[in-house]
Amino acid sequence: MSTFDPILTRNRTVENATSLHVFESRGGYQALRKALKMTPDEVVEEVKKANLRGRGGAGFPAGVKWGFLPKDRKRTLLCVNADESEPPTFCNRVLMETDPHQLLEGVIIAGYATRAQIAYIYLRVEFHEQFHILQRALDEAYAAGYFGKKVAGSDYALECYIHRGAGAYVCGEETGLIESLEGKRGWPRIKPPFPAIAGLFAQPTVVNNVETLSCVPHIIERGASWFTGIGPAHSTGPKLFCISGPVKKPGCYEQPMTISVRDLIEREELGGGMLPGKRVKAVLPGGASMGVLSADELDMKLDFEDPRKFGLLGLGTAAAVVIDHDTDIRIVLRNLTRFYATESCGQCTQCREGTSWMYKIATRIALGAGRLEDLDIILETARNMGMMPGLSICGLPDGATYPIETLVKKFRPELESAIRSQPKNSAESLLKVLN
Repeated sequence: MSTFDPILTRNRTVENATSLHVFESRGGYQALRKALKMTPDEVVEEVKKANLRGRGGAGFPAGVKWGFLPKDRKRTLLCVNADESEPPTFCNRVLMETDPHQLLEGVIIAGYATRAQIAYIYLRVEFHEQFHILQRALDEAYAAGYFGKKVAGSDYALECYIHRGAGAYVCGEETGLIESLEGKRGWPRIKPPFPAIAGLFAQPTVVNNVETLSCVPHIIERGASWFTGIGPAHSTGPKLFCISGPVKKPGCYEQPMTISVRDLIEREELGGGMLPGKRVKAVLPGGASMGVLSADELDMKLDFEDPRKFGLLGLGTAAAVVIDHDTDIRIVLRNLTRFYATESCGQCTQCREGTSWMYKIATRIALGAGRLEDLDIILETARNMGMMPGLSICGLPDGATYPIETLVKKFRPELESAIRSQPKNSAESLLKVLN
């Protein structure tokens, strides 16, 4: 199997790679200088040609998103989504802590392409070390003239600020992030208007995540045709994949989007295979919110299209969670429902109540007092919430229901067997405990 040379993580093992001096010695900020010799529209077109799809979960083409901005706008703001709250995703964290200037170069080029005057990096508050690394890099970039009134000696001006969020999952949604940046409660806005028209402070706004923007300098430096030569036509460019669970080498790996879930788990240079005595029961291949694969579905390709063929919401953040055969699937169900019940902002009734109901039902099943009809009730609840059926403001309830629906459908025999094997008086015993 051919070896893939890292692109986004090429500086990961380089000593002092977080410093400006080392970054520049390895070609850093040369793509910015090339971009500044182009017009903003030419930069946008190059990113469009590269078909760079957002790495934050939805997979929407970045260049197309930039093109939604009004042509006659007088002010533009750029928001960098560094919240990374999808469990258990850590690819953005790796990029920020090992190569912060790569992100900053991407921010400047994206800012120039969209004619933004100010960029805000919305950083998850738990990223303490990453904040200090990124702030030092930003200070270095300012001192070197890469930010400020004359970016790299050009007529373009860009200011950049790091804003530390409050650790809410829903702020990973772009309008929830914008509300939080404005100092309000972090919950999503009704759309339209969309952020491109009226976003942060009611100004035209672009929101991209860390990994997406980190790809931009490489597209400008090497060209769109180089980028589209990596991976399939609908999923171009390099991608970071996280893997956790009972595998020999949990971590973050860079690959083209041609690998399968099985490759990510078993290849020696990636997950390295399961730990001794462990077998795969299930995998959450795209973070928690995309859905669940069974052990016989591991040949699914980790790209933007194949996951839908397996009943998943999408690729998501490409953070795979491996669940071994010894794990009680009832506990998985309870843990997933608990997370979304806790993280729902409560703005939409069906999400607030639906996630809570699913958690209560899953808890009853996990405690050994489940009923067979509970499985149908939890599926019916999932079908009646979410943006996909047009019932909610944001996509959180969709992310809450896909893992629940896929888990119940694909592991229903195991759940039914566990319910049937419960003690006859389990429900009465549970009620006594709860009372």
